[in-house]
Amino acid sequence: MLHGKRVLITGSNGLLGQKLVYRLLDEGHKNIHACARGENRLLRTGGYEFHSLDIGNAKEVMNAFSSVLPDVVINTAAMTNVDACETEKEACDYANVTGVENQLMALSALRGSHPGYEPHYIHLSTDFVFDGAAGPYSEEDSPNPLSYYALSKWKAEQLISTSGVRWAIARTIIIYGVTDNMSRSNVVLWAKQSLSAGQTIRVVDDQFRSPTLAEDLAEGCLLIAEKGATGIYHLSGPDTMSILELVQKVADFWKLDRRLIQPVQTALLNQPAIRPPRTGFILDKARKELGYSPRTFEEGLQVVDQQLSI
Repeated sequence: MLHGKRVLITGSNGLLGQKLVYRLLDEGHKNIHACARGENRLLRTGGYEFHSLDIGNAKEVMNAFSSVLPDVVINTAAMTNVDACETEKEACDYANVTGVENQLMALSALRGSHPGYEPHYIHLSTDFVFDGAAGPYSEEDSPNPLSYYALSKWKAEQLISTSGVRWAIARTIIIYGVTDNMSRSNVVLWAKQSLSAGQTIRVVDDQFRSPTLAEDLAEGCLLIAEKGATGIYHLSGPDTMSILELVQKVADFWKLDRRLIQPVQTALLNQPAIRPPRTGFILDKARKELGYSPRTFEEGLQVVDQQLSI
């Protein structure tokens, strides 16, 4: 169990980070440390400590980690805009590789100076480490990153697995959900808002993914933490579909006009970064070892709808 343990969450302003903080608060945890760059964007400000933290800055990481001495670190901080990572490689490496390296170095140093201290480092990775030639993927399949973003996440995975720190990697796919003061949207909210406004949208019909409700991903991460699980786990939604089908399901759920959705092939979008055509995850390991039980896409949309109506 996590009660009594000090849990530190990086990227706490993001979609998953916020869900993790709120889930821990709702479960009555007392030792929650939320870390993010800049100001705290969570509407609830009590019950946890917020630390402004740039994971790319080694000194800041060391100061934060040594003051908290976390039992569990869940690293959700990352640069995830795939095209921006392709055109801004230094910024991508800073967040996705150096940021991870700094955390591992800090934890290793603290282990050396505090006998018996064995923190559990849980890192979020992505389906994009695969090339998409033969999805869905299990944890045993070999990565073959196609984009710079994917490469940065794969580099981080390799750093973690050879670090000597007790680790787990949770790979996921297209996270969606509702959060406080969102700086970036997600595919479900983007589609709903665009179609509600009567806008025509172009949606790729040749990429296949397993959309993941943020609450389910948070649950999976905390199951890893509670069980002290190590190794790689695939945590996504259970349903694999094309992005086009995903957006059509959004339209149907909120009774919006499907005719506004224009199918397009990926090649015609001329995006800087290459996307894997077909990913999706085999969830058997997470179901069996963690008790992970993600909601269907339709059930996830019901959760989103309830939160939007509050």
